[in-house]
Amino acid sequence: MPVAATRSERLDRLPFTRLHGRLLVGSGIGWALDAMDVGLISFIMAALAAEWGLGSGELSALASVGFVGMAVGATLGGLLADRIGRRSVFALTLLVYGLATGASALAGSLAVLLALRFVVGLGLGAELPVASTLVSEYAPRRIRGRVVVALESFWAVGWLLAALVGYFVVPLEDGWRWALALGAVPAVYALAVRYALPESVRFLERRGRTAEAEAAVRRFEDAAGIEPVDSPTLPEAPRPRWAELWQPAYRRRTVALWLTWFGVNFAYYGAFIWLPTLLFNSGFPLVKSFEFTLWITLAQLPGYALAAVLIERWGRRPTLATFLAGSAVAAVAFGLAGSEAMILATGMALSFFNLGAWGALYAVTPEVYPTTLRATGSGSATAFGRVAAMTAPLVVPALVAAGGLPVLFAVLGAAFLLAMVSALFLPELAGEALTD
Repeated sequence: MPVAATRSERLDRLPFTRLHGRLLVGSGIGWALDAMDVGLISFIMAALAAEWGLGSGELSALASVGFVGMAVGATLGGLLADRIGRRSVFALTLLVYGLATGASALAGSLAVLLALRFVVGLGLGAELPVASTLVSEYAPRRIRGRVVVALESFWAVGWLLAALVGYFVVPLEDGWRWALALGAVPAVYALAVRYALPESVRFLERRGRTAEAEAAVRRFEDAAGIEPVDSPTLPEAPRPRWAELWQPAYRRRTVALWLTWFGVNFAYYGAFIWLPTLLFNSGFPLVKSFEFTLWITLAQLPGYALAAVLIERWGRRPTLATFLAGSAVAAVAFGLAGSEAMILATGMALSFFNLGAWGALYAVTPEVYPTTLRATGSGSATAFGRVAAMTAPLVVPALVAAGGLPVLFAVLGAAFLLAMVSALFLPELAGEALTD
């Protein structure tokens, strides 16, 4: 006779099924659409610099304002996801940023575009930590890290789509408007998310919705051909409070997680949001700078693939620290590159290590906190990272003016080192069950 187990334990023991695949792909499509939107702005900046005659200060504001919205959205989205559910917030965020991105295509002035980019950021910022939390709470324990890295790899797909749109569409007449119009797709996809993806079992249990939680677990057990067992009823959990992240039990990991997110965001967005414009300003034609960015973006995919393998073999912490160290070295090398071949080689190395680090970071983050604080903690760490993301595009012109690309990428390399050292203080939870 099967032994009784909690619903979380029943999910952890399952093999990877078609329902896991459906959840991963369904969340991943939303993730890719997010990446496409963020990536497009880097190409649109280069186009608007020529069409609207924008200076470096205006371009910095355009690059940063979305991250201001993302910081606010990540905090609010995490809190809402722990209160009203992961799936509901996921669908709402897709709707918000999809509509705002589509409206951005009609912007007639920089002020209007800035306002709409802030609203886009609200949706983007809330969606990412909520999606990773939902996927991690369904993934079987022994491959949870690998599944979350696979989810994060959809970012490369979205950024690659952005690079393709940037290369083929943005250089056309009013091409940047057509590119933004494509960003309305998430508003339609939000309906599919709302009705096709399951709600978190852990969330349902902690809200006293036991029948729904049991039905969700049984669907996954049926897909695996496993006989269901009895599970105890868990008490309804109290509403999450943000201050709980700073209790003695979580204080060290909160500080380490926040600093890791800060360093990774500063370095990544400082480099990649400005990359097409930096290449253009270095003397490359606009289309050529877009082509280089496309090749550099392709290197993200093998970075994710290697991180997905190492995350379960080496563990979360060593994988994350190794990829961050590689990112630091590649950043310095890119700043010193003096030929087209070296720009491509070091740029691809930076992309490879940086996005592998992102995959490992998203695998670590939902594991750090218990169920009642998981989305709140993930959203808060993401929000602190977005402070760096909004700061980096603002300081890039000043750093380039002070010492060119070598100084800029030396600073970005230092940010990667900050993230690497901070990551060493995170708990190692590979192979362990998520804490309820």
